[in-house]
Amino acid sequence: MRWTDDRGGNVDDRRGSGGGGGGMIVGGGLGTLIIAAIVFFLGGDPSGILNSGSIQSSGNSGEKRELTAEEKNIGEMVKMMAAWNTQTWDQIFTENGMKYTDPEIVLFQTTTNSACGTAQSAMGPFYCPADQKIYMDMSFFNELQQRFGAKVTEFTVAYVLAHEMGHHIQTLLGTTQKVDALRRSGKYSEEQMNRVSVATELQADFYAGVWAKRTDDSKKILEPGDIQSAIDAAQAVGDDNIQKRSQGYVNQESFTHGSSAQRKEWFMKGYNTGDIRQGDTFNQLLK
Repeated sequence: MRWTDDRGGNVDDRRGSGGGGGGMIVGGGLGTLIIAAIVFFLGGDPSGILNSGSIQSSGNSGEKRELTAEEKNIGEMVKMMAAWNTQTWDQIFTENGMKYTDPEIVLFQTTTNSACGTAQSAMGPFYCPADQKIYMDMSFFNELQQRFGAKVTEFTVAYVLAHEMGHHIQTLLGTTQKVDALRRSGKYSEEQMNRVSVATELQADFYAGVWAKRTDDSKKILEPGDIQSAIDAAQAVGDDNIQKRSQGYVNQESFTHGSSAQRKEWFMKGYNTGDIRQGDTFNQLLK
């Protein structure tokens, strides 16, 4: 991935406010496979998991410390990616007669507070619609590489952030609110809501592909292998892949994020079209 001089977005770097170091691809041990699998790329309100009895911490603890050179570099990278997202999505929304507003990107280590409950490293990156913030402990990418088998590159981080940005786009467009209304109505079976959840996640992958296409068109950020690294990450956390790893068999009715093939398909559709209007993954589910 080619770096540019762009910096910006809305980044709240809470690292160094307490606890141990939180570098990327330099540590390990960030929680169980099952927890990470459930909430990785979580699209809806994660408060049910974040506020569960298994998570008791209420924030970072310990003395403040100076960030390492590697951590500062990661912070610069995220600010660059935040600026790219701001510029690209502002342009797309303007083209479609809409107004774009940034989410806040929160970088933290170990644990921090969110409007959806306590955020913890083991939860993986997630978007909280209640405060319109994206929460990322960068050391989670160790988990993606070590447990899920995906080779992590800088563009892997860009893809994950773009996916979570996709959930923010869904909130701005009202999709998140429609999905939440369906969930709260109690009229639909678990299997039906799982299909809605899959559609939500695949659309976020589609938006990530749109972002990658449009940003590269304007910034020329992509280098050989970048798109493949995004595909590898998407496929690594496909429901079928996760289920095979965790239980040895696949139950399609319990899918909540989509298969590896579906995640690749929708990311590439977004990348190949660059058109936000081509991303109706729901196909009448929200009608």
